[in-house]
Amino acid sequence: MANNLTIFQFFHWYYSTDGNLWKHGVDKAPHLAQLGITHVWLPPAYKSGKGTDEPGYAAYDLYDLGEFDQKGTVRTRYGTKEEYHECIKAIHDNGMHVMADIVLNHKSFGDEKESVPVQPVNPENRKEYIGEPRTIEAFTKFTFPGRNKKYSEFIWDWHCFTGMDEDGNIYLILNEHTNGQWEELVEEEKGNFDFLMGKDIEFRNPYVKEELKKWAEWYIETTGIDSLRLDAVKHINHHFMNEWLDHVRGRFQKNFLAIGEYWRHDVVHLLNYIEGTGGRVQLFDVPLHFNFYNASSQGVDYDMRKIFDNTLVQAKPQLAITFVDNHDTQPLQSLESTVEYWFKPLADALILLREQGIPCVFYPSIYEAKYADRVNGEEVYVEMNGTEFIEGMLKIRKHLAYGLQRDYFDHGNTIGWTREGIDENPLSGCAVILTNSKGGEKQMEIGKRHSGRSFINLFGNHDEKAVIDENGTGKFYVNDKTVAVWIDEEALKLFT
Repeated sequence: MANNLTIFQFFHWYYSTDGNLWKHGVDKAPHLAQLGITHVWLPPAYKSGKGTDEPGYAAYDLYDLGEFDQKGTVRTRYGTKEEYHECIKAIHDNGMHVMADIVLNHKSFGDEKESVPVQPVNPENRKEYIGEPRTIEAFTKFTFPGRNKKYSEFIWDWHCFTGMDEDGNIYLILNEHTNGQWEELVEEEKGNFDFLMGKDIEFRNPYVKEELKKWAEWYIETTGIDSLRLDAVKHINHHFMNEWLDHVRGRFQKNFLAIGEYWRHDVVHLLNYIEGTGGRVQLFDVPLHFNFYNASSQGVDYDMRKIFDNTLVQAKPQLAITFVDNHDTQPLQSLESTVEYWFKPLADALILLREQGIPCVFYPSIYEAKYADRVNGEEVYVEMNGTEFIEGMLKIRKHLAYGLQRDYFDHGNTIGWTREGIDENPLSGCAVILTNSKGGEKQMEIGKRHSGRSFINLFGNHDEKAVIDENGTGKFYVNDKTVAVWIDEEALKLFT
């Protein structure tokens, strides 16, 4: 039986600091499998430089999976090492893959200060030097005293880093590997966007490269994870990423699914990265997210025929990971660009029910998110919920959304497509029609294999039917500002 790939992001930025996510994953694994999830993306599992105060992207010790007393805690934000293993096992036992969040760009909150020769740079143009070189004191030495050299004896010092922020300034570190230059990237945003945060790792240092390869071997052997989400790849030397991925795949003789986060609105930049990495990495379709965001803001004024313009799923569908929202776009985050609630069912259909791209569904879409943060000194409360359609759409993707796709992007407000279905998935096939304005109808071909069959709208009135004629065509309806997904009447049993 055919099986569409579907990723689920099993966390959000403000997920509880109580240390229960790994246990939560054990509990929810059967439910996710039932919905057709094939890959579960788990957050960074190693010790953060801020302990349990942030989601794990301020990486400190990649070897500490909640095992050692470091940064004020043994467990991570999400639980202990043993609980992490149990979570992975539960996901695997339910027939799904585990996607690990890999943070290689930087380290944060070192253990000891060092005297470091640096060159201040302009934050908006990192190639522009400001003032003279100087020596500053900074926490650039990472000895991991709680771990006491278990698993690795490698000590990180200022020779292992390219740059850092300190005292409100950004500095290029002047060591034998940088030679006064940032690392080569595929584009020149901010002159050079090598530095993002913390202590920026220097990938021209051969000892650093070997250590990160050894860590990858240890991590995969220790945990059994089987796919990779690569954080902040636009800030990492792509030659190193090619070398590291080739090493990992060669060492385990496995073509690990590897998905990179490259945060740019224009698809040209994503295509340039794909070229620079020789297609080794799939990328999140950030431009598509912003099309969804703009469409939800503009309402009836947005031309739905252009929803895939300037997107990776249009330009390079085999390498596109589509999504509606994620932990960076959720409310109160610095990159906040949350798709408005009314449009989410339309966006969900556009990523889940089409042939192109692999969709990634965000945690609050199914399990909701309630949290608070301080904004301009005031506490702001947020509640995020999924729509009533999301679980049905996931099941349609699992069981029915297969076969030849015919597009009807022929109206500025109302668009549609059909999936003809395949013989190996009985009753498969569906017709999708959505609108950002008034309801309407479309005559769409779904294939002669369905001639004489009655179709119903899973998200509407089941008494209203579309009968497929001898040419394989039916008339499908949609209500105001929503989506209708029409399935074979007999397929309704899959959803009860």
